[in-house]
Order: sequence, then structure tokens, then C-alpha cells
Amino acid sequence: MDAESLNLSLELVPGLSPEQSAALRTSLLLLQRDMRLSRVFFWGKILGVRGDYYIAQGTDGGEQLRSRRTFYSLNCLDWCLLTPPTDDVIGEAQLIKGRFIGDPAHEYEHTVRRKAGEGSAVYEEEVMKHFKEESRLVATIAMIDREAAVAPRGAFIKNPLGQVNINSSFRGLTVSEAKRLSSFFHFTPTLIPKKKSLLEKADQDPAIDFLDSLEHDVPKGCWSLHWEQGSSVVVLRSLLWLGMTFYHVPLTPQHGYLYVGNGERNIDLPFMI
Repeated sequence: MDAESLNLSLELVPGLSPEQSAALRTSLLLLQRDMRLSRVFFWGKILGVRGDYYIAQGTDGGEQLRSRRTFYSLNCLDWCLLTPPTDDVIGEAQLIKGRFIGDPAHEYEHTVRRKAGEGSAVYEEEVMKHFKEESRLVATIAMIDREAAVAPRGAFIKNPLGQVNINSSFRGLTVSEAKRLSSFFHFTPTLIPKKKSLLEKADQDPAIDFLDSLEHDVPKGCWSLHWEQGSSVVVLRSLLWLGMTFYHVPLTPQHGYLYVGNGERNIDLPFMI
């Protein structure tokens, strides 16, 4: 959610005190100024045992998808820039189980198995590795973005240079469109593009249909769609990442998402549907 629309987002996803909301509203605008960002929005909050992480993201140009920068704060006032994670960091972060501690310097210990020796003398050995919570934090944010960040169809447009920009002509989905999962896309670079038939491509606009639709997500039923505030706001909640909420006000450009949770994927989801 943009810093300017923070109040609307917190009405749908409570979890911050009035003091924290006021501090966020001010500090996000200062972050935007100090880091010379064109856009800043409050991404959410990851709950820890001894402290919580407040997450913000921003872009420093027109590109909205690949130029995002991520920041975290422990007090809603002071922000630290996170380095984008590598695939190795994301893979290692998935080996860490349990709650976040709330201390970026905390080190987890976990055992990995690797091959050692050469030729016929190859054997497996267990190695104790250390992994900082700050690395786990940025990897978790990246995983949530890949699997649960959402945008309505048409809110962003891809230009001939491949840049993804905010669509200034977007006036919101109609009520009938907002009732269908096919009207909502994963707002993340497509890792494995879904192959589409010529008939499907004929009904699509390459400038706005460049992302994957939620209707193809597996397992089926991993999104909960309903209406709130007198059926004036459509709300999507992820059952894979419990705490991720997306909202859109039909017939207006207002939309956004917010995560408030413990940063753990719901691995029991297939057995719950």
C-alpha cells in the first residue's frame, strides 16, 4: 500500500497501534525523500518472538516490478535496506523452521549433507552451517512476493522496452470482473510462463496480460475471495501465506496488499482444502 493510503489498508488488516500507524505515515514519507524514491508503500509486518519486523518497499523510477527495493524497521522509525537474495539464500532459508526471533543478528544453526571425497571413495558428511536471521528475512519476503503479491488486471502496463509501469488509464475492475480470480495476477516476474493456446492469446492484450493469473494456482482453493465494507471492497486472502491480504475497490484505481504474519508458509494447506 502506498504511504498515502495507509489508513485504508489498516482498516482491512489491523495489527498496528495508532502510535505505530502515525510513526509509519511520517517515516515512510521521510524514507521516500531520503532515498529519492518515486514511490514507497508499506509491505507489512513479520511477527517475531522478541520483536517484529516492519517492512516497506519502494521504487526509484517508473519500473515497478524489477526495481523494487526492500527495507525493514524494528521501531517504525529507522529503516535499513535489505540486499536482494540469491537463489541459494532462498533455498537455504527454506531449511529454517520455526518463528522469527526478532533480532537481525541472530544466527540459526542447521545441518546440511554434502558429498565429500573423490571417485569410489565418495561419501556423505554432515556439516553445521550458520544462517543469519536478516538473510532469512529478505528470503522470506522474496518468497511471499513470488507466491502471494497480487495486482488487478490492467493496473500495470508493459511497454515495448519490457518495463512495467503504473497504468495511468486504469479505472478499476468492474464488479463482475472483481468476482473472478482470473481478473487478478501474481505481481512478480514470471518464472515459468504458462503455455497458452492461440485461442487464449487471441483474447489477451500483451501489454496487460503479461503476468500469471491466480485462477491457475495449485492447489485449487488456495485463495479466499470475499467482499467487505458493505460489498464495496473485494478482498483476497492467501491460504498459503496466512496473513497476506489483497484489496481492491471496484471502479476505482485503489488496490494494494499487506502481509501480517509469522513468515512461515502453510505447508498443511493441501490437507485443509
